[in-house]
Amino acid sequence: MKTSHIIFLLSLTFATSCKNNTMTTLDTKIQPPIAEKKPTNLEKHDDVRVDNYFWLNERENPEVIDYLERENDYNEKMTQHTKDFQTDLFEEMKSRIKEDDASVPYKLNGYWYITRYEKGKGYPIYSRKKETLDAEEEILFDCNKEAEGHSYYRMVGLSISPDNTHIAFGVDTVSRRKYTIRIKNLVSGELYPDRIETTTGGSTWAADGKTLFYTKKDDETLRSDKIYRHTLGTSASEDVEVFNETDDTFNTFVYKTKSKKYIVIGSSSTLTSEYRILRADDPMGEFVVFQPRERGLEYGIAHYDESFYVLTNADGATNFKIMKVSEKNTAKANWQDLIPHREDVLVEDVEIFKDYYVISERSNGLNRINIKRWDGTADYYLPFDNETYTADVSTNPDFDTKTLRYSYNSLTTPNSVIDFDMETKEKDIKKEQEVLGGNFDKNNYVSERVWATAKDGAKVPISLVYRKGIKKNGENPLLQYAYGSYGSIVDPYFSTVRLSLLDRGFIFAIAHIRGSEYLGRSWYEDGKLLKKKNTFTDFIDCSTFLIEEGYTSSDHLYAMGGSAGGLLMGAVTNMAPQLYNGVVAAVPFVDVVTTMLDDSIPLTTGEYDEWGNPNKKEYYEYMKSYSPYDNVTAQEYPNMLVTTGLHDSQVQYWEPAKWVAKLRDVKTDANVLLLHTNMEAGHGGASGRFEALKEVAEEYAFLLDLEDIKE
Repeated sequence: MKTSHIIFLLSLTFATSCKNNTMTTLDTKIQPPIAEKKPTNLEKHDDVRVDNYFWLNERENPEVIDYLERENDYNEKMTQHTKDFQTDLFEEMKSRIKEDDASVPYKLNGYWYITRYEKGKGYPIYSRKKETLDAEEEILFDCNKEAEGHSYYRMVGLSISPDNTHIAFGVDTVSRRKYTIRIKNLVSGELYPDRIETTTGGSTWAADGKTLFYTKKDDETLRSDKIYRHTLGTSASEDVEVFNETDDTFNTFVYKTKSKKYIVIGSSSTLTSEYRILRADDPMGEFVVFQPRERGLEYGIAHYDESFYVLTNADGATNFKIMKVSEKNTAKANWQDLIPHREDVLVEDVEIFKDYYVISERSNGLNRINIKRWDGTADYYLPFDNETYTADVSTNPDFDTKTLRYSYNSLTTPNSVIDFDMETKEKDIKKEQEVLGGNFDKNNYVSERVWATAKDGAKVPISLVYRKGIKKNGENPLLQYAYGSYGSIVDPYFSTVRLSLLDRGFIFAIAHIRGSEYLGRSWYEDGKLLKKKNTFTDFIDCSTFLIEEGYTSSDHLYAMGGSAGGLLMGAVTNMAPQLYNGVVAAVPFVDVVTTMLDDSIPLTTGEYDEWGNPNKKEYYEYMKSYSPYDNVTAQEYPNMLVTTGLHDSQVQYWEPAKWVAKLRDVKTDANVLLLHTNMEAGHGGASGRFEALKEVAEEYAFLLDLEDIKE
């Protein structure tokens, strides 16, 4: 993330930065590593791209590891003077977190389930209590013990059998998102020897409590492509394949309906959905297609009574609608409108209860929760009165209840978990996030939503938060964040970590650019495929607006994004490097053309409907016109920190490594360029809730140092 003047200790030589005429102090004795050029010609559609660093994708090549380690060594030396500050930031951020914390318990099938943390420990403890919260605690897993001996550890997909006697779970100790499913007997405590390898980690039990359905991943591409059935007490080698998703642009998954009546296999691509259903009490039966896939038809299903409720874009419902169909004949021809399509409201989800159903929707970018009774006697919205809040329906596994659990927070208000009585409309705040340290007062902060005008006239919303008293004099450091892909929405949320920036004078801005669904489905459609550049120009136009309005200036403006948001960082630094004093690009997807042409790379084929298929010339040429790696040019770039993980399964480490190598060779400035590769982690970074804070502290120290803020 970001920028301006940096002071490096040791023997100092002053080099004038072309950016903002500021002085950046660099140690000329510390030389950056230079990656060897080994030209590889990449030809497609009679076009030849010369990639000098293609060889960096040879993960097992000692030269590659040596280069990454030399980059890490360079990063260590160049940031040595901030190490104490990083430690202070880490301790500061950690001090705000309640270490001996616990989740709000939820009840499922006679047990209360709790996730808690103990002081000084970085991993969760999963437990339950039978019938009442006063009952004796039963420890399911202490992940602090499970993680011993592993540099990375993540447990996911805890799934309890219907008779409460067994638990299935997935574990990843590499950070490659290849989970091994294990099964534990909760009566005896025995961990069964079977290991189901290369899965998504999730699984679901049939009604008999002996049959488990799970999703396998392709070992090379990591695409979720097969559903298997496992019978308790048998070897994993005997598991039966019940579904194979042969279309390599689709992924598959399996779950059980909230009503517990059906096992559901889903298949999805960016644009298309398909489901298969099987009664949970007939696990050896054959799955039946709910509605055959039609390109462009998206739908999701929830079961209640003798009907399914379908969230879908059928019949041109761009912002989706809810339809109803009998479970006896589920084909689309039988679907009937329940909640019709609205041009100005995006329907995001529906939660089913015995007497009520709850619709999560979005209007003008803002969350809304609509509560309705099945008998039509109640229909109302939960009241929210802010423009920078986030409200989400939370964990509601109980079907027969009048209580809706939801969460609420804003840029200035810590998160609350609330139980709402849908009948009496009374609220019970079960938990308010504690911000420890004694210095936090939400009244010291201001949030607002402003609108920038894009170059094509579109109005782009920006959510802002800062300490009271900030003046619009162009002198404030400002961190602008965005993602802008896959329809993913970055809602304005509260962060205790972010306080370390706000309390040091930073403004934080979320740019709700096209490519997300913040303003509805069309907002997403206008930022993908052959309209992808709208994402980048929106971000730049937001930056220009914030400068023109006096929130900041190019001397103090910083940009940050990760993964597809890292692509955004790469694109805007090529297109408008003069606007930013610094950029943090986390696990950035920057070699778009080469990656999208390689269908052996994990997740590539499933991305064609998001980015386009470069095997088609039109998409190839459009991708090439914005791909950050292909468009690095001889110009001045901002100060930059680039991070990646050697085991990243989503954006391979070599993309940022190649990008940095090319930038070092081509850029004309003397600004700082750092690459940090976590040699033991993947896309999500370090495991453990506190270890991850060290990575944030590194980014923040880089950013604050550029502002000459040392403490």
